[in-house]
Amino acid sequence: MRILRFLFLVFSLGINVLVATAFTGTYGINYGRIADNIPSPEKVVTLLKAAKIKNVRIYDADHSVLTAFKGSGLELVVGLPNEYVKEMSSNVDHALTWVKDNVKSFLPETKIVGIAVGNEVLGGGDYDLAVALLGAVKNIHNATKTLHIDKIVQISTAHSQGVFANSYPPSSCIFKEGVDQLMKPLLEFFSEIHSPFCLNAYPFLAYTYNPGKIDINYALFQPTEGIYDEKSNLHYDNLLDAQIDAAYAALDDAGFKKMEVIITETGWASHGDQSEPGATSSNARTYHYNLKKRLAKRKGTPLKPKFVLKAYIFALFNENSKPGAGSEKYYGLFKADGSISYDIGFSGLKSSSASSLSRVSFKDFRGGRMWARSSSFLSAISAPILILLLRI
Repeated sequence: MRILRFLFLVFSLGINVLVATAFTGTYGINYGRIADNIPSPEKVVTLLKAAKIKNVRIYDADHSVLTAFKGSGLELVVGLPNEYVKEMSSNVDHALTWVKDNVKSFLPETKIVGIAVGNEVLGGGDYDLAVALLGAVKNIHNATKTLHIDKIVQISTAHSQGVFANSYPPSSCIFKEGVDQLMKPLLEFFSEIHSPFCLNAYPFLAYTYNPGKIDINYALFQPTEGIYDEKSNLHYDNLLDAQIDAAYAALDDAGFKKMEVIITETGWASHGDQSEPGATSSNARTYHYNLKKRLAKRKGTPLKPKFVLKAYIFALFNENSKPGAGSEKYYGLFKADGSISYDIGFSGLKSSSASSLSRVSFKDFRGGRMWARSSSFLSAISAPILILLLRI
């Protein structure tokens, strides 16, 4: 009878146990490397472990990084760069080889928990690339199934806010015409494999483009009147929540009300061009400090209060080789030498004279979850079930 009870409990939880998830807690970081002066991957591991940041995203599958992360306990999402998307879409064998060489061969020592297929593909200027995205996603996922790692490696792709139309007020948001016909089949597949909708959301950019219309306090999580959405009868006291609920509104309109939104990039530049007056160290510190507190509360948005907000911060380092606006080089929580850009509670590899703010405990972000995570079936079962098994 005990065996039957155990099997019933395992079966009843099986859907959740066997679905790959790529995020533990609520706080993560993007480890970009478009720079020639940042610390080595080995030193990055030391930095991340000291900061107790467990969730990490990279934009490729560089083997020096994957090797450095071995045995660290850090959970890594690797990226398939946009330049490979068309190839992976058209060639099943190449997709299998890529996953085998860049993911499977590093498991389980390196905890690769996800593959991001492309970045901000839909809504961009390359239509052929956008058309190829779904095929690449399917072929990469099928490769993980063939290699028997689909239950521990989640497949996703991140979208910019360029995929939306009518995002103000949030309840009016829908997917753009032209994007929707490619987005819906992608969402259908992600719904089947239980992957979230990944969104890159930047209140900094929204403020930069519309400084006369957006209150900077609203963008920085500072006290403000906020906005009232008459259609949904919801109040927003910060811009990031409004951006996320705009995504939820678009998903609801497309027929995917149960899909979770995860923020795969958000940040605030500490320096920029003259046309970017909001890019200051003070504003960047305020945004990241308040975002950190927001995530520590482990709560959802006004529209989806049951979906706890999760976010990957952009970015770990200032990256001196990034092209584009001046701000692109100054999103880092840390400077190139490993010292902190400003104080939000982390310690850098070197001391910094940045101003001090009170610290937020990262126990809040872990939320009592286990630090170590195993890909095996039994270790994924909750403690009470394991105790039951031992008593059989």
